[in-house]
Amino acid sequence: MPRSMSGTLYLVATPIGNLEDISQRALRTLREVDVVACEDTRRTRVLLNHFGIKTKTVSYHEHNERSRAEQLCDDMQAGKSVALVSDAGTPLISDPGFRIVQAAIAREIAVVPIPGPTALVAALVASGLSSDEFLFAGFLPARANARHAKLEELRAVPVTLVFYEAPHRIAATLKAALEVFGDRSAVVARELTKLHEEMARGGLSELSKRFSGDTPARGEIVLIISGTDESAGEAQASPTNLVERVIELESGGLDAKSALKQAARELGMKRAEAYRLLVAQKNRRSK
Repeated sequence: MPRSMSGTLYLVATPIGNLEDISQRALRTLREVDVVACEDTRRTRVLLNHFGIKTKTVSYHEHNERSRAEQLCDDMQAGKSVALVSDAGTPLISDPGFRIVQAAIAREIAVVPIPGPTALVAALVASGLSSDEFLFAGFLPARANARHAKLEELRAVPVTLVFYEAPHRIAATLKAALEVFGDRSAVVARELTKLHEEMARGGLSELSKRFSGDTPARGEIVLIISGTDESAGEAQASPTNLVERVIELESGGLDAKSALKQAARELGMKRAEAYRLLVAQKNRRSK
């Protein structure tokens, strides 16, 4: 191993599906380092074996991150080099690694990124939604109330929103996003770079219906939703639209107060303004 590799932490991006996406630099680094720290050693060993790489592996995951980070930093200060990889994609992006990077920097150990695949970027550039500015929010909370609260925090963000989501939660997340954001344009990117890659595009209402069937979605998922500015023109806030939406929601089982609140949110209106328009429209119809 070249001595230039000593005492360095390499953050190595690995394929998110198609093994051909790995870079020559990543392969060389994985061969030359002293140890590869893996989120799951079994999954990484499949990758390493495919390319004939015999480098030693150790586990590095959320449950042992604190102790393993210190141990690996001790090794690097003793002159060894370490490559950190996640199960797929770029380390630290909704994956473990932050602690070892912080610890390495504190000990003045060189930290070198080896760039490559990341699911959020692959999905965003193929989504058809604005990519000039975007906000990556990682995984939404698993619990319904916390997920709803997080979406409320993001409702006024004017740029494209990007999330990771588990397949068993995508239906609930799409439903919650529709309730909070209204019927914005969105994309569900699934199984990127793999045989069954899918880019499902449409409004949140359409996607919510599509993924709410009896057969659960499969594979890794990236959810992309247009920002508030981009979707502002899609749902025009008018008294007619408001009344029609309130009636539709009430027929779906919501009480009058809840129906008005949700319709106002979907149309980008304040509840007080929506109430005033609703009363005015009803008075006009009664004359």
